Amino acid sequence: MDFNVKKLASDAGIFFTRAIQFTGEKFGQVEKTELDAHFENLLSRADSTKNWTEKIFRQTEVLLQPNPSSRIEEFLYEKLDRTVPSRPNNEELLGHYMQDAAKDFGPGTPYGSTLIKVGDCERRLGSVQREFLQTSAIGFLTPLRNFLEGDWRTISKERRLLENRRLDLDSCKARLKKAKLAESKAAVPDFQETRPRNYVLSASASAVRSLNKCVCLPCDVIRMCLSLPLSCCPATFQLWSEEVDKAEHELRVAQTEFDRQAEVTRLLLEGISSTHVNHLRCLHEFVEAQTAYYKQCHLHMQDLQKELDRFPNVFAGNPGHSMASGGSSPLDPASAVETDTLKIEEVQAPATGTRKAKVLYDYDAADTSELSLLADELITVYTVPGMDSDWLVGERGNQKGKVPVTYLELLS
Repeated sequence: MDFNVKKLASDAGIFFTRAIQFTGEKFGQVEKTELDAHFENLLSRADSTKNWTEKIFRQTEVLLQPNPSSRIEEFLYEKLDRTVPSRPNNEELLGHYMQDAAKDFGPGTPYGSTLIKVGDCERRLGSVQREFLQTSAIGFLTPLRNFLEGDWRTISKERRLLENRRLDLDSCKARLKKAKLAESKAAVPDFQETRPRNYVLSASASAVRSLNKCVCLPCDVIRMCLSLPLSCCPATFQLWSEEVDKAEHELRVAQTEFDRQAEVTRLLLEGISSTHVNHLRCLHEFVEAQTAYYKQCHLHMQDLQKELDRFPNVFAGNPGHSMASGGSSPLDPASAVETDTLKIEEVQAPATGTRKAKVLYDYDAADTSELSLLADELITVYTVPGMDSDWLVGERGNQKGKVPVTYLELLS
């Protein structure tokens, strides 16, 4: 393992310097470099885009997959880079149960045959839903996820780098300010020394006497040396001048790095506009997928309704039943063609064409032209010209009247 102590110490020093600068900014003790208004607007727009994209993404996931357990399972399979096992959705499962029930009840019975048709329609609806989910996941969810997990992570990384560069820049500014202040103090005589005056004079006199032992100094030079404070030492001034030069160089480097990082971050933030355009296109595709999905569901339900209209409807003759389509019931006496033109008592059974029928359900006659029925009884039925196809003429002994076809099972 390559363990670089110098690099570790350098990184620790940089981190410590940034922490001091950050803490000072929070307490308002040091100055902070402010970004321009346009840059701040870009940052605010990017944050808003991220927040709303995340909310839309999560809620779309809930819309497409309401089951939280299934969402967790899909998430785990995705993270493990494995294919999610294919399972029937709710519509397909319902259709499967209906068709199995029809086999048990008998596919030839009205209930069984209807279950088969409805179950087949539910399975088709499930297939359409599966296609819609796949299209929406690819065309809408995937681009949103790519932005959150790709583009936004890159933007966040560059923003963190920019913040570090700003902290470095402000630290260099503070260091340069301190160095210049110390240099100015070293250049200007300071008569407010913290050390006692007698200590300064004794030290200066001692230094002059030591120097005078080697070199004979004029009296005026000796007096000038004794009058100068320690802060006006040329060596100290030179030291702070070098420190100022070093701080100015570090400031120029930090400013260059900050400007470069600010430009990179600015370009990424301005790319949010392109993200909006891409998400707008994906949103249109999502709406088109929804439109196609609901349109296909509507067509399947219309086809199912047409097929059920050709099947016996046991509720059609109930006077209290209201048709879903808003029209009158085909078994309503007012809608029968023969009400005004055909008189039941004048109808005669044909020589041929009569059939036996088993009554499936009890039926109460709505008027004198109809025949009341009891479940499981056998009656003779036949049709006459001009009579509605939903009705037959039924006879039971001396009784005769119209009977609904849907209440009968023709035997012969």
